[in-house]
Amino acid sequence: MTDYTPIDCGLHSEYELAIMQRRKIGLTWRDSQEEHRDTVLPEDIHTRNHAEYLVFGTEDGRQLEIRLDHILHVEHGRQDCGLPRQVTERGKIP
Repeated sequence: MTDYTPIDCGLHSEYELAIMQRRKIGLTWRDSQEEHRDTVLPEDIHTRNHAEYLVFGTEDGRQLEIRLDHILHVEHGRQDCGLPRQVTERGKIP
């Protein structure tokens, strides 16, 4: 059994769309030690031990993965298509 909490399906779809469009997003997430904030390029979503993970590249060239239920805040930048920035708290779709 895992302590993973599934995320909202709409938010999951936003991650998949960002991956397909190769679109950067702003993420705030927590790990065992602290909170992090970075602009990232999502690369893949995979499942391991009944939990889902987002694999992404950071602006300083690192490749990381974070469990989806550890993501606290997401910014979906849409400047390229003329729409305002959308801000999503975990589990809430604007």
